[in-house]
Amino acid sequence: MANSGLRPGGPGIAAGPILAIETSCDDTCAAVVTPAGEILSNVISSQARFHERYGGVVPEVASRHHLELVNAVTDEALSGAGIALEDSSAIAATSGPGLIGALLIGLSTAKALAAAARLPFIPVDHLHGHVAANFLEPDPLGPPFLCLIASGGHTLLASVEDHAGYELLGATRDDAAGEALDKAARLMGMGYPGGAEIDRLAREGDPEAFAFPVGMRGADSLDFSFSGLKTALVYTVRDLGPAQTLVRRADLAASFQRAVVDSLMLKVEQALERTGARRVAIGGGVAANSELRSRVGAVCETRDLELKIPPRELCTDNAAMIASAARYLPTVPYPEFLGFDAFARAVA
Repeated sequence: MANSGLRPGGPGIAAGPILAIETSCDDTCAAVVTPAGEILSNVISSQARFHERYGGVVPEVASRHHLELVNAVTDEALSGAGIALEDSSAIAATSGPGLIGALLIGLSTAKALAAAARLPFIPVDHLHGHVAANFLEPDPLGPPFLCLIASGGHTLLASVEDHAGYELLGATRDDAAGEALDKAARLMGMGYPGGAEIDRLAREGDPEAFAFPVGMRGADSLDFSFSGLKTALVYTVRDLGPAQTLVRRADLAASFQRAVVDSLMLKVEQALERTGARRVAIGGGVAANSELRSRVGAVCETRDLELKIPPRELCTDNAAMIASAARYLPTVPYPEFLGFDAFARAVA
């Protein structure tokens, strides 16, 4: 049973808004959300242009930029919400999983603000945040539902029975779906982040042009695997050579994307059969992928299921989702929270 992280429990929030900070990877984020789930502000400062030259996120670079940006982003979130720090009922922050150096910047900032204002603190699991993005106004989805989270760092299926946590049904055994798409884009000579570019280029290609493998197809598990798919692309690109790779890039993108989406949908449909869920939600950066959205929509329509896809700005990393999860977790009073630390890997 996977929970929302460190301190599972029922609602423990006072009547005022929650200030949340999220720095688990390469976006510096802060948001203010009311106890009812209304987003008063949601500020996201992307670092993508700093990491593009490296073809992926460099942890030390991400941490340094978080350090430079976190105070300004937090000030902007408070200003946008029209409140002062002291008007918050609690301060929340992502405590993991993610890049440990990046997490420590946001976590330390949030604890310092909470200590200075003598406000309670709420540590939030990043993955619970993605699930809790579905609880936000103006169109909240309440439990129970099946949730697919697919991003650059995580891919998992969760059974969400209450607001405070979730049961982990399956997770990636190696690369995440978004990570696989970014690596594929780099192999084909595209920039970073590559998921959106592959999605765009795939519309011009033939998804049947290359037969890429679908990981865990014959397995009884609801886990995912994308490392074999990535390796198959490496060999395909090697055999084609640089010139033909460029000529066939649209077909490669379409075929690779099809295999990623096939992998995700295979496990979603297996999970629906096992759980009997009547509601489905997706989240994470890969939830912006047009083929995935179309395929999930088609399955839900065929099965007469309710589907929830949060707006794109709530699918990628953001602090509003962290505040949303925090609404259903106990507060930790000063000075007890000063000893809380970040964690890099998901808690099983």
